[in-house]
Amino acid sequence: MSQKRVILYSQPGCPPCFAAKHFFSSREIPFEYKDVTADPKALQELMDLNSQSTPTIVVDNEVMIGFDMDRLEHLLG
Repeated sequence: MSQKRVILYSQPGCPPCFAAKHFFSSREIPFEYKDVTADPKALQELMDLNSQSTPTIVVDNEVMIGFDMDRLEHLLG
């Protein structure tokens, strides 16, 4: 898979967020983790993406709300 910029907007105790983190880590895909409960700037970024749900994942300029492994694999190439 190619190196794309990946941002994961997440929060503690969110099972789909944990699944997304595991997906990236197990495949050694670098990603930026943003905890929207601890970082007001990250929460504002999430809202600016027209999302209030976690996980919200940004791969380059593509926004995915929720965790969809097939779509993620497609976005990552």
